[in-house]
Amino acid sequence: MYRFSELASWAERMANCACESFAPKPEGIRHEPGQNYRHHHHRAAQHPVFRASFRLIRRPTLHRIASACQFGFLFIGLFCFVQPLTSLAQDPPDDIDVVSVSTDLLLFPVRIRDKKGQAVAGLTEQDLTLKDQDKVTTGMYFAPGADRVALLFALDQSGSLQQIISQQRDAALALFSRFSDRSSIALLRFAENSKLTLPFTKDKESARSAFRLRAGPNTRTAIFDAAADSLEAFEDLPVVRSERRIVVLISDGLDNQSAKSADAVINMAVEKRISFYVIHLPLFEPRDGRLEVRRPSKGFRELAEKTGGKYFLVGDRSSALAPKDQDLTPIFQAIEEDLKSQYLLGFYIAESARDNRRHFFSVTLKPEELQYSIWGRRFSRTQEFTINLPPSK
Repeated sequence: MYRFSELASWAERMANCACESFAPKPEGIRHEPGQNYRHHHHRAAQHPVFRASFRLIRRPTLHRIASACQFGFLFIGLFCFVQPLTSLAQDPPDDIDVVSVSTDLLLFPVRIRDKKGQAVAGLTEQDLTLKDQDKVTTGMYFAPGADRVALLFALDQSGSLQQIISQQRDAALALFSRFSDRSSIALLRFAENSKLTLPFTKDKESARSAFRLRAGPNTRTAIFDAAADSLEAFEDLPVVRSERRIVVLISDGLDNQSAKSADAVINMAVEKRISFYVIHLPLFEPRDGRLEVRRPSKGFRELAEKTGGKYFLVGDRSSALAPKDQDLTPIFQAIEEDLKSQYLLGFYIAESARDNRRHFFSVTLKPEELQYSIWGRRFSRTQEFTINLPPSK
């Protein structure tokens, strides 16, 4: 659970520093209650940093009250920062989704399914009902699929994984190429330490070269430190409303070096709205007279499941005898299908919500046979949210 008093204090200090750096301060766009600002263009004037604390809670229906009392509420703290306009100067003209207004836009990846568990396509904002009695939102943003992605591959180059991962280069690049040409790719290698060998680029040939992992000695492995470094690699990218930010982490799952905990990295990923897709190339060990998958480090699987991504276990006992024959093409295809079947759900937060009070609102799917999940949480037809913001300065 986040300590919101500390996070709010930290965010306030960051905001003050950022605002002082860009004097004189522009007034930006004023917000009036009830107005929808979703269509502001990215070429508008510069605006100050904004921040928000946000959490998702479950609807307190009778069959969930006991569970809620036992486990409490799930907190999701999101701190959203608007990039100065000067940092967007190199973006192509059609990047009209760059968030550069003073509205707080909070975005969540959403999976929607029917009663058979199948993904549902073709939904629009008309299929949603927003209940907001306090009028703390000025509108919703709802878009299907993931056409534009910022995709970072975090590759474990320790031990025997070097050759296996190098062989997956074409399949990995094929995944990247199936998204729009506005997408970008980066690559980070790790063992005991991590290194960003390819910063974000749209050049697929540069990525092809970066996938050639050099052979090296067996070393200790810091998976969660590398995952944290992967999140930091997104810092220099402009904030784009319709872009999904994804880390595809490929490893054997055994962390014996990290200073950071899995929970800390998961919290960072949720704050930054970055999802992990974890591909587990397991080691095997004898157990009860037969080979079994060696259990990964605690939090390895949760890194995907708690950030809106997915976890994939590759191989079984039979593949332990021929590990170099692994083909990750079906996994990459499953990642593509999952991303493109999702929606982005967002809320524009009104200035009137900045009153240091908790405000609640909910979103319900109108079709009764449909349910949705946010950040991999429980599927429900209705999800409830609460927001608590400090006054603007």
